Amino acid sequence: MALTLLVLLPVVGGLLVLLLGRDRDRLVRQVALGISLITFVASLFVWFGFDAAQADFQFVERYTWLPDFGISYHVGLDGITLWLVVLTTFLTPIALLCSWESVDQRVREFSFFMLLLEGAMIGVFISLDLFLFYLFWDAMLIPMYFLIGIWGYEQRIYATVKFMLYTMAGSVLMLLAIIWIAYYHQTVTGVISFDLLDLYALQIPASLQTWLFLAFTLAFAIKVPLFPFHTWLPDAHVQAPTAGSVILAGVMLKMGTYGLLRFSFPLFPEAAMQFAPYLAVLAVIGIVYGALVAMVQPDMKKLVAYSSVSHLGFVVLGICAMNVIGVQGAVFQMLAHGVSTGGLFLIVGMLSERRHTKLIAEYGGLKAVMPKLVGMFLLITLASIALPGMNGFVGEFFIFVGSFAEYPGLTAVAVSGVILSAVYMLWMFQRVNYGPLTNPKNKGLRDLSPREWVVIAPIVAMCIGMGVAPRIFLTPMEPAVRQLVEHVRGVTPVNAAAVPAEDLETAGPLDVVQGSAR
Repeated sequence: MALTLLVLLPVVGGLLVLLLGRDRDRLVRQVALGISLITFVASLFVWFGFDAAQADFQFVERYTWLPDFGISYHVGLDGITLWLVVLTTFLTPIALLCSWESVDQRVREFSFFMLLLEGAMIGVFISLDLFLFYLFWDAMLIPMYFLIGIWGYEQRIYATVKFMLYTMAGSVLMLLAIIWIAYYHQTVTGVISFDLLDLYALQIPASLQTWLFLAFTLAFAIKVPLFPFHTWLPDAHVQAPTAGSVILAGVMLKMGTYGLLRFSFPLFPEAAMQFAPYLAVLAVIGIVYGALVAMVQPDMKKLVAYSSVSHLGFVVLGICAMNVIGVQGAVFQMLAHGVSTGGLFLIVGMLSERRHTKLIAEYGGLKAVMPKLVGMFLLITLASIALPGMNGFVGEFFIFVGSFAEYPGLTAVAVSGVILSAVYMLWMFQRVNYGPLTNPKNKGLRDLSPREWVVIAPIVAMCIGMGVAPRIFLTPMEPAVRQLVEHVRGVTPVNAAAVPAEDLETAGPLDVVQGSAR
């Protein structure tokens, strides 16, 4: 019942919040925050009880739901899903706390939608039934729709409608593919099934795999978002409230890359390996394009939004490599991006609350009046640009090693994204925080408050902790990643340990790296 509890806690807590009076905003905030913290603690117990040596799904729960249609309530998690669930429960209380003062209208409804969103996101990650997965996939759109549409900025309705149209377009195609594959299972076995593990074992003809793979992958590419399906993201980020941007960048975008790993590649391995090079090309285009567009943005929030397009291109590149090192790097980078980019949106939100503007030109010289905030800003910026010792470096390094074994040319181009990332992030940081304090409106700005310290300190701690001790995160995910790669490639992967000892003396460094990657 542990995983069901993780879903029910925020959902029931959200309903409880609705029962509180309209004029009890402080109590509403406290209850919502308390429930999200309890959910986070519950996810830590799941982590502590997780067997890092196992590749199979754990904490599995399965109950018959609609037997005539082969639908069941089937949930579980492996080393890949574990960290995405913990990331979700980690960021939700931070998002609620950062809105403590900025959201002062309809606080009860805001808290309800935030908790409902948390429950739906956890449901997406733990679902092992495709029908259940799709229910949670669409359910999470509803609270985000209201969060942007009600508590967003001036053009929030436009951004919300665009977000919904893009996401729903891909979702409808995915639904058709889900129904198709379930009934194909019935054609082959005589039993209809939406169970993911049953469908993993299904032998699907290559021609049919192609169409089903494209239907699933389009939905996930829009959610990533992968170039050229990215245009909804900057509008959604700029118009969303700070809490919405934190959750959108930190968790919701990862559902696209997670979908590629959990569904597109293992369900349709032949088609996946056929289309992987083309996806890798789109990923590299997104890396360079997102960085170049971010470089010319006058708005801090839009700059960070385009940086997500670039950074998530690295994740897709690692997935397309489909070797252990590349996929491990991709999963680690999902977590690293969620923490560091969520932190950047928190910093931008703190500045926006003080000055009611996100334009870079309105700032300058903040180091003189807000040294503590600027210090936190610097650490998160260094994590975002993958400075060694910070969380961003580990993921990108693994991705480059893994992708170089498969796509050396594309990897060489993708590395330029690291340089461009340093250019636009450090240039933005310099313009906002250094130089003369020319704008008189900035002279009286207060530094970090105690509440803001509580918000930003865990983010900075994770940026450093993941960079210094990455094995804590890499070790539990490795068995699941290795099993996934073996399944997709259909062969037993070669690793460095498999190289005979007598051959190690003659094997070059690249031979060993490529062996461990595969």
